[in-house]
Amino acid sequence: MELKIIKIDNPSSLNLILGHSHFIKTVEDIYEAMVNSVPMVKFGVAFCEASDPCLVRYTGTDNELIELAKKNAFALSCGHTFIVFMKYIFPINVLNAIKNVPEVANIHCATANPLQVIVAETEQGRGIIGVIDGSASKGIETEEDIKNRKELLRKFGYKQ
Repeated sequence: MELKIIKIDNPSSLNLILGHSHFIKTVEDIYEAMVNSVPMVKFGVAFCEASDPCLVRYTGTDNELIELAKKNAFALSCGHTFIVFMKYIFPINVLNAIKNVPEVANIHCATANPLQVIVAETEQGRGIIGVIDGSASKGIETEEDIKNRKELLRKFGYKQ
């Protein structure tokens, strides 16, 4: 077994969801979950098929995001892995809908942070061991940090 670190290419720090599922219809069902959750949503999704012909399957509503999803899915090449890139929305807007897709087995992360994926490779194929999502903690929040966090959530409309 060989361990690899695959850096997710996300030059615009877009929000993304990385997960694992179990069936080829994942790409179509995630498409439906996205468009039924947020009207006119802009996204691209790609899915690594785990049995022959082992293709990266893809769809979406935005060609740039579709290309980004395809590129990153192929770089990962981990069976039954999917990646969704989105614009103008946060993962919180679609995460439960994606979790409720019957074939989705696991969500590894939902982030806009720099992302590294720890991949194990054997003679059979590749699988995700875990993710490095963003940076290590630099301290404990202060009262001022708490105030700023609360203001940010209200600015985005997630709290009143």
